[in-house]
Amino acid sequence: MDVVALIGRILYVLLFLASALNHLTHTAGMTAYTESKGIRPARASVLGSGVWMGVAALLVVLGLWGDLGALMLFVFLVVSAFLMHAFWREKDGQTRSAEQIQFLKDLALAGAALLVFVLFRTGRMGLTVTDPLFGTG
Repeated sequence: MDVVALIGRILYVLLFLASALNHLTHTAGMTAYTESKGIRPARASVLGSGVWMGVAALLVVLGLWGDLGALMLFVFLVVSAFLMHAFWREKDGQTRSAEQIQFLKDLALAGAALLVFVLFRTGRMGLTVTDPLFGTG
């Protein structure tokens, strides 16, 4: 089961590693989108969230204080859901629907991050570099 848990962690963090890379390599486009959502300072937010996601994903996949990484992903996803995908503010039906999907996706992934946190805390994550930062149990 340790190998299965590792495969699951790898698959889970692929999205975050790709997104982090996108934040750090396509900063201009991401900054424009962030500004359109009313987030200031947009460039710093894009770069900061890219680093945050990348670090969190690496912590989870490596099992190096994976519980901390999972909590970092949880925080990122909840903030992203409410700041970047506030579908209730959209007037256009198609845009509203697309943003609602992204909002719910972020919340679903936040729920998964909490489950990853629990698995690390209970010692059921297998093949980790360190024990959980916040202890077991």
